[in-house]
Amino acid sequence: MLTLIFALSGMLITLWLSPPTKIWATLTAQISALLLISTIILNTPNNYHSINSFLLNDNISSPLIILSFWLIPVSALASTGHLQNNSTSNTRLFLALTLLILIFLCITFSAANLLVFFIGFESTLIPTLFLISRWGMNQERIEAGYYFVFYTIISSLPLLLGLIAIYNNQNHLSIPLFNFNSNLQNTPILSLLCLIAFLVKVPIFGLHLWLPKAHVEAPIAGSMILAAILLKMGGYGFIRLIFIFNEPFNIILNSILVPFCCWGGALTSLICITQVDLKSLIAYSSVSHMSFMIAGISLLSNWSITGGIIIMIAHGIVSSALFCLANIFYERTNSRTLTVNRGLKTLILTLPLLWLIFACANLGLPPFPNAIGELLIFSSITAHNLSNFIPIIMGILFTGIFSLIIYQSLNSGSLFKWNILNITLVEREYLMLTLHLLPLILLITSPSLMSS
Repeated sequence: MLTLIFALSGMLITLWLSPPTKIWATLTAQISALLLISTIILNTPNNYHSINSFLLNDNISSPLIILSFWLIPVSALASTGHLQNNSTSNTRLFLALTLLILIFLCITFSAANLLVFFIGFESTLIPTLFLISRWGMNQERIEAGYYFVFYTIISSLPLLLGLIAIYNNQNHLSIPLFNFNSNLQNTPILSLLCLIAFLVKVPIFGLHLWLPKAHVEAPIAGSMILAAILLKMGGYGFIRLIFIFNEPFNIILNSILVPFCCWGGALTSLICITQVDLKSLIAYSSVSHMSFMIAGISLLSNWSITGGIIIMIAHGIVSSALFCLANIFYERTNSRTLTVNRGLKTLILTLPLLWLIFACANLGLPPFPNAIGELLIFSSITAHNLSNFIPIIMGILFTGIFSLIIYQSLNSGSLFKWNILNITLVEREYLMLTLHLLPLILLITSPSLMSS
């Protein structure tokens, strides 16, 4: 793991030393090599591997690290059109910020100590804020940055206090020691202090107000990284910390958080139906999926934890692809409104097919991996309490409706009166969409990867 972190740090140096005409080629070659190395290093069947005082990787962290190495270069590739009018120094700064996010993500997902995890968890805030406020779409990007910082910092202070209290009680913050022997004498208040930061970061319904603003105003790389990976830090931290609390608190958590998240996921799916902004609709869709995921993880069963991890991986790929498709429309029409971008099937046949594939994956239809994750989570939730079956059915119904709305609005009807006629895709866009399809195809054809 240290090999990958030091290699990424070296890439920051070569990024500034590379000639302006060789920046993208150098970055692509280095990231491709690191992706191959990370896949080999992190493909371990053991529960814990390469443990030291600060870093580890296991079956929970390894898929998320590989997902980070896969999608962050794709997000940088998606921003090449946005960076065409930027100076070389601004382009270097943009790519350096994405590499910093990748370094902090590796530290977060491989942390063996809760303090190291907290440092990596919070360090992603600064480069993400720069991406939103410096390369955002509109003047409202400053307000979106305020929302992002306010929600993150306010929710992280209780987490820091909770970690201090845990250290005073246990004299250590080692994650493996908690997993093997946890006798933490905690109170519901302490547990809530530790978990609230992850519920905001995911986010669940009710704590999600920062997310649509951040997505709408962020550049395409910011939206893809935020939806695909940064939100998963909340789910990952929730899994790591919830196991160290005692059983009475977990029973209280199940009785409150599970129905709240289920109904919140259903209501957020209903909100998606009312959206006319494409990026805002995809953002609210993420809130719905993550709410159901947290509801499942809260049950602490093998099925629900496995389903939650599968949903995190599959949703990361699909949501990034949806934002990538939305950006293809935005670069040509300068609008994210569904009505303005309608009728594109009369111009090109590739985009409707891709929208259909990723909309079905977002809906959770077989054989996509989202279907397996949702099946595991929904079966666990209904087995816990049959009354949760109602919001689950509502969520599935509303998700199907807004997925159909997206596909029909963008690909049916006549062209908008001032819509452009030249909408052929370039090689860069075909490459981006192919890089989103490949992991989905791999998970469909090799479901054993998810069971491991």
